[in-house]
Amino acid sequence: MNANIIMYIIAYLLGSIPFGLLIAKYFGNVDLLHSGSGSIGATNVLRVLKEKDPKKAKIFGLITILCDALKGLLPIIIASFMGFDINVLWTMAVLAIIGHCFSIFLKFEGGKGVATSFGVFLFFLPIEALIGIVVWLLVGKFLKISSIASLSGIFSFVLLSFILHFDMVGINTHAPIFFIAFIIVYKHIPNIVRLIQRKEDKVA
Repeated sequence: MNANIIMYIIAYLLGSIPFGLLIAKYFGNVDLLHSGSGSIGATNVLRVLKEKDPKKAKIFGLITILCDALKGLLPIIIASFMGFDINVLWTMAVLAIIGHCFSIFLKFEGGKGVATSFGVFLFFLPIEALIGIVVWLLVGKFLKISSIASLSGIFSFVLLSFILHFDMVGINTHAPIFFIAFIIVYKHIPNIVRLIQRKEDKVA
């Protein structure tokens, strides 16, 4: 089998691992798919587990974010050291996001893809990614609404990518970034509807 295809499959399968679901199940004895918002992301891990132990909930929420970010970042780093082309790396990034949002282990359902996106973006555009993470954290801290924080962070990243890396060295296109942003917005449509209806829950 072609080496590129093998890396694509690995990126998708690793991206598909529902770390939030596993962490909540084995450390909190909770099924995230049938608790809280039903999402497998860190926000739902925090929301559900805080009912049992608020301090541990924050720790497990943070661990979920790190795991979701690293499952996108580490395969790309390894592939880079192995000498794979930048186009292959970007394709792996997109597939990692697709894996998280449409996991083969969850009947092609999944999370919102924000943490995994920032994980892969840290490799390609670290300055933009770090600023996007800061925006994400600050908006989340002051507004206490995870969806607004996530979308603000992603939009900030996309805007900064045009300002700081308009030419996108190596691929000469922002297409992968737009595609990833589109997936994230698509997965947030229910949240956007609730925001419009002023029914979106805050995270304490």
